[in-house]
Amino acid sequence: MDDPVILLVDDEEANLLSLSRIMKREGFSVLTAGDAKAGLESLRQHRVNVLITDLVMPSMTGVDLLKAARTIAPETEVVVMTAYGTVENAVEAMKQGAYDFVTKPLKRAHIVGVVKRVLEKQSLVVENRTLRAQLEATRRRAIVGNSLPWRRTMEVVMQAAPSSATVLLMGESGTGKELLARAVHENSQRASAPFIAVNCAAIPESILEAELFGYERGAFTGAVSRKDGRFSLADGGTLFLDEVGEISRQVQVKLLRVLQEGEFDRLGGRTEKADIRLVAATNKDLMAEVSAGRFREDLFYRLNVIGLDVPPLRERSEDIPLLADFFLRRYTEKNGKTISGFERDVIDRFGAHRWPGNVRELENVIERAVVLTKGQVITEDDLPRDLFGGRGGHHQTITIAIGTPLEDVENRLVFETLRHTKGDKRLAAQLLGIATRTIYRRLEAAREDEDVFPEP
Repeated sequence: MDDPVILLVDDEEANLLSLSRIMKREGFSVLTAGDAKAGLESLRQHRVNVLITDLVMPSMTGVDLLKAARTIAPETEVVVMTAYGTVENAVEAMKQGAYDFVTKPLKRAHIVGVVKRVLEKQSLVVENRTLRAQLEATRRRAIVGNSLPWRRTMEVVMQAAPSSATVLLMGESGTGKELLARAVHENSQRASAPFIAVNCAAIPESILEAELFGYERGAFTGAVSRKDGRFSLADGGTLFLDEVGEISRQVQVKLLRVLQEGEFDRLGGRTEKADIRLVAATNKDLMAEVSAGRFREDLFYRLNVIGLDVPPLRERSEDIPLLADFFLRRYTEKNGKTISGFERDVIDRFGAHRWPGNVRELENVIERAVVLTKGQVITEDDLPRDLFGGRGGHHQTITIAIGTPLEDVENRLVFETLRHTKGDKRLAAQLLGIATRTIYRRLEAAREDEDVFPEP
């Protein structure tokens, strides 16, 4: 637990000073207040681990302060101080939620012991909460698959994870590259440190550099305060750069310096060390980008220390039933529904489909089916007809009048494709054969004229 803060509230100055010295000698950060109202204000302004308050004070009692503390700072534990003659009041305070009480005159060993027990309890609570969150995150990020291509992929991931080598994940959108990046992190020596993911295509090119490296106040117009970049936030852990093929040449140069020298410059500030493990991902052919002069060759080789081609879903079709069952369980639980499984014909259709959006597309299809089905089993009628050609199905089309400006045609096509993918920009870009950044640019431009191109 980082720097426990103890708040002391007592209208007796001598007792307040004595208790403050005791707590400081134990290495705690100490706040003091001469009455309950001042103590309440400290609770509003600071994160306090333990509040130690006298019971009998003028204008506002310790019990009143206790009740207020339970409302505005429920995670703060309260210890009350009382004279021998008012122990009954202290017992009543415990019924109101106090952790313990101590009697005056205070004994150093006793009060220190009580505070340490409080902090130990809080530490266990935080640890349990963290473990539950990690278990839930692991359940949500379960890596599902038993096909040979997927087993080979996971074998490389598990071999690479304990090392410090940079990993480059290459493959189509929706294949699970971020899931694999997290697996690299969680099976490395940096697992307890942060995992910071950055979608390079989703951040406007003009501010990507500032987002990655941070900036000082006044570094540019609008920089009203100092801000840490993603490299700083990932210190000691793993930085995942998704869609790294979208970054500009200027940012490529700075990223290369980080990989070569292990340092970077905060905008308008000093040089800082970068203690991070880098994992990158792309759905582009970076060698083709190098040949076209859009991506630095030296950066490509720095990123591609351990290169891994992530197989598309169509190449691991035997995993489709496993993934379908996994997503079915996830979304039935999430939506509070009881669905036992799929009709046999549905699984057959899943196996026959090409899945251009890969696992993400399959997940979207199953979530939609779970939400819309009225039965206990997912049937063909619950599937998107435009994707699977179900009974009476057809391909979705749009009609555009001759003479429509080309820009409006393109906007309409992008919009309808986003509607079709339920707002999934990566999948829409994959279906249209364009960069994800292009989708974001068109959406950004569309906000200036919502009647022409409203975002779905």
